[in-house]
Amino acid sequence: MTIRAPRPDDVVAYSEAVRRSAEHIGRWNPIEPDALPELLERQGPGLRTFLIVDEATGGLVGKCNVANIVMGRFCNGALGYDSYLPFAGTGMMSEGMLLVLDQCFTPAHQGGLGLHRLEINVQPDNERSIAMARRLGFRHEGFTPRMLFLDGGWRDHERFALTIEDWKPAERR
Repeated sequence: MTIRAPRPDDVVAYSEAVRRSAEHIGRWNPIEPDALPELLERQGPGLRTFLIVDEATGGLVGKCNVANIVMGRFCNGALGYDSYLPFAGTGMMSEGMLLVLDQCFTPAHQGGLGLHRLEINVQPDNERSIAMARRLGFRHEGFTPRMLFLDGGWRDHERFALTIEDWKPAERR
């Protein structure tokens, strides 16, 4: 597994992965196969996107956005992720997410994002994403009613968080 920032030459592979996985991710997240160019333009201090790629095949395993990044005394970001078929359910997305977390918690002066805390917000019925949050070591912090407007309505979310003090970097796993 490897992670990297998306590039303009990923547009076709990204679009194909999202279309192929529409049924898999559509219940929880918007299906936007043509959104990569706009996502590339939005990259900056408040949003970083990582593509998770299978090194053996070059296939796009998934995407993770680290959004709402706030530094200063907060040093927090919110993770959102989608896994793509045929890789969903193989463990490859979990492996890639561990690399994303390493990048998030690595100090900025060492090339990371320098975050102290990460959140994951998941709709209560999204059992696979809740399992991912727990597998990655996130703790359940609470329930937020009507948190995000998705698919025509305000959706409740379960809130999970992980701080650097509880993170096990790659060399300790």
